[in-house]
Amino acid sequence: MAAPSRWVRTALRMWRASQRSAAVSRGSCAALPFRCCSGRDSALDHFLGVTKPGHEPPPPSPTVAPHQDKQALLAALPPNMPENSRILRVVILGAPNAGKSTLSNQLLGRKVFPVSKKVHTTRCQALGVLTEEETQLVLLDTPGLISPTKQKRHNLEQSLLKDPWKSMEVADLVVVLVDVSDKWTRGQLNRQVLKCLSQFPRVPSILVMNKVDCLKQKAVLLELTTALTEGVVNGKLLRVKSTLPDSKTQKVTARPEPESPGGPERVGWPHFQEIFMLSALNQEDVETLKQYLLAQAQPGPWEFHSEVLTSQTPQEICANIIREKLLEHLPQEVPYSVQQETKLWEEGLHGELVILQNLIVSKESHLRLLIGQSGQLISLLAQEATQDLRNVFLCEVQLRLSVKLQR
Repeated sequence: MAAPSRWVRTALRMWRASQRSAAVSRGSCAALPFRCCSGRDSALDHFLGVTKPGHEPPPPSPTVAPHQDKQALLAALPPNMPENSRILRVVILGAPNAGKSTLSNQLLGRKVFPVSKKVHTTRCQALGVLTEEETQLVLLDTPGLISPTKQKRHNLEQSLLKDPWKSMEVADLVVVLVDVSDKWTRGQLNRQVLKCLSQFPRVPSILVMNKVDCLKQKAVLLELTTALTEGVVNGKLLRVKSTLPDSKTQKVTARPEPESPGGPERVGWPHFQEIFMLSALNQEDVETLKQYLLAQAQPGPWEFHSEVLTSQTPQEICANIIREKLLEHLPQEVPYSVQQETKLWEEGLHGELVILQNLIVSKESHLRLLIGQSGQLISLLAQEATQDLRNVFLCEVQLRLSVKLQR
């Protein structure tokens, strides 16, 4: 028990020093310019190419402690909030693979949530914390909303079905994320998202149209805006004149979901307070959204210490990052059947974090596929995951992956 005690004393000294440093510098830090999407710097202004003044670089994000006891100690610290503290609990909703985790990572300034092109990368509710000045944002990165039919059909975890609804019960603001690059789904809000908004109509919501950089015809955004908001934003009618021929306008029409024949006919939500059009990979776009969220915070006590970045344990973050690599590099349904087992998590002789994780598969063919020719694929997975873990923990990481056949 001696090592944790020494770390506790060292950590508390570092936090006290950071507190004194923050108190000295707080008065000289210029606030980042806030730009709401409904005024001169609106989402449509951004779409039309109106220039924006540059942002000051945000302060560096906190890191995640590489050991569970240290992270638990950090999470247990009482909030070090100022007298005029403000807080906002934000739920990010959207269809699977809309870019929710990518947006959350960009808002936090560090990658703590797994990101993949395959659906259902996020398997349960994950929490991120962003603290700037007197304001704290608590981000709830939820799984993509799915119907009970799909959950049963694909034998998915119950968390995929329940967690988004649980998040809505504590939300102060809902961010509805739509992938506008998907021509089959972009013309209407996901049915489960609409159901969620309808059940919690008093929770304020905003619409974020993601991946606009992928659109060749930017005028499609005008049509989508009208469809997804039913022509109403913040209680005001939109006056958007179509610039597309009839044949092209039909391209934004969504393909109906065959599993919901008796579902609602509504395709949009007329109660959004604001609209943002962005690419979650563009830091300037995300910064504009972040400043809007910070401005929506209300007076209230913080929930976490300012050095807390996420409620996840280091082991959970590691497992999620490795699973992300499995989803990226393995075909079809193979990565969803791989079981993960952490066998070693310790500090090496030179202070590095040493991790050994077993990847367990049920088929011999999956084992050969995961190892790859001459072990090239498993080496690539370990290399990419190691780099991400170094960026999260800000320390040297040695990750070893071992593939085993389930007996």
